Amino acid sequence: MVSTPVAAIANSGRQYLPPSSETTSPNQCLMPLTAKVNEQDHLEVGGCDVVTLVQRFGSPLYILDEQTLRTACRQYRDAFQQYYSGESLVIYASKAWNCLAVCAIVNSEGLGIDVVSGGELYTALQAGVPGETLYFHGNNKSRAELEMAIAANCTVVVDNWLELETLSQMAIAAAQPVRVMLRLTPGIECHTHEYIRTGHLDSKFGFDPDQMDAVFSFVKAQSGLDCVGLHAHIGSQIFELQAHQDLTGVMVQWLAKAAAYGLPVRELDIGGGLGIRYTEADEPPTIDRWVQVVCDGITAACQQHNLALPKLIAEPGRSLIGPACVTAYTIGSQKTVPGIRTYIAVDGGMSDNPRPITYQSVYRAVVANQMSAPATETVTVAGKHCESGDIVIKQAHLPPTQSGDVLVVLSTGAYNYSMASNYNRLPRPAAVLVNAGEANIILQRESNADLIRHDRLPERLAPGFERAIL
Repeated sequence: MVSTPVAAIANSGRQYLPPSSETTSPNQCLMPLTAKVNEQDHLEVGGCDVVTLVQRFGSPLYILDEQTLRTACRQYRDAFQQYYSGESLVIYASKAWNCLAVCAIVNSEGLGIDVVSGGELYTALQAGVPGETLYFHGNNKSRAELEMAIAANCTVVVDNWLELETLSQMAIAAAQPVRVMLRLTPGIECHTHEYIRTGHLDSKFGFDPDQMDAVFSFVKAQSGLDCVGLHAHIGSQIFELQAHQDLTGVMVQWLAKAAAYGLPVRELDIGGGLGIRYTEADEPPTIDRWVQVVCDGITAACQQHNLALPKLIAEPGRSLIGPACVTAYTIGSQKTVPGIRTYIAVDGGMSDNPRPITYQSVYRAVVANQMSAPATETVTVAGKHCESGDIVIKQAHLPPTQSGDVLVVLSTGAYNYSMASNYNRLPRPAAVLVNAGEANIILQRESNADLIRHDRLPERLAPGFERAIL
């Protein structure tokens, strides 16, 4: 029996999975594009048996499929080239998952990278990403972070007056003008979780549009600042196309106003926010369709205002990395509350995926070592942390399971590792990159020794230290 595409088991009586092999846009797939069921009836990703990966590397384990990530990068890049006649650049919003390997892959596909801290900037530079393709965001950048950004020659996306005034002072000592973009709040609402809406006026991010005249006047007077562009972002995990189309019109109006002030604005950064499929109920637009709507909107608005097409920049994060990763856990204890629910516990939870407890996020799961077994039970997948709210999935449709089975949660590439913690002093999991049957560690599993690496014990508290009797 040879490996079978996941789509082949999507029939009555088995664990249902969307037909990834028949879907061209990774953000619409629950499974990585390379997902298969092998002759052992095990889930296989990137040519690697997931059960074998857990045996080799332990669990919890992040499994990143290189082909799915590269496919998403290429779809964004190629779609902008197809639908936009001006210059364009796709930059990866690396807060979704920033590590050396991910930055290196994205850079090799010709994408830039959006960073939001000195640590993310340092990681991208260490991965070989050119400073010229790095864009530095954040609403409260420190002076040290700004110095680092200027030294790396990346573009600083200015968020507020304090930062703008600080940069104008720092630019005096710089060898060349500091390249900046101005972030403005567009006042566009979208249907997503309130914590990840950033485009409405009541947001901690960006200049208020009412301040635009004052901001443009100030920047115009600063010879040390090269104001190359304008930026806006309306949120994350968005399925609506209309909101992004509305954003294009607003931003071109800003572009026209900047031109009237004589600012050399030549880039528009429309942010990102395209959603992905976490469950069968999710229906996000394809990458291609999202790009087409954005490009058509900018083009039409520029024609209306008789403006040359700016360099168009987009910042996808979740839709690039989210579908490319799954997380494998080992099932442990079970508890049945008669007439209420059955809990199955896994060896991870909120420390490796805080999204369910933080955003009430919903996920889909399968049992990797029995992929063809009928999904006849509805259970609650609980994490192992000392919190009643540490629930990975409230209603998971699974076959009967037992201790030692491998549970795989899908679409975990975005905001899982990047938001992971050591809560309850659990070491953070390992991550492996899989491709064509090869698995490479890209994040080493933390050890108990790692947990106390930065602890400091005063000598008077050390074991065996004789304390004076006061």
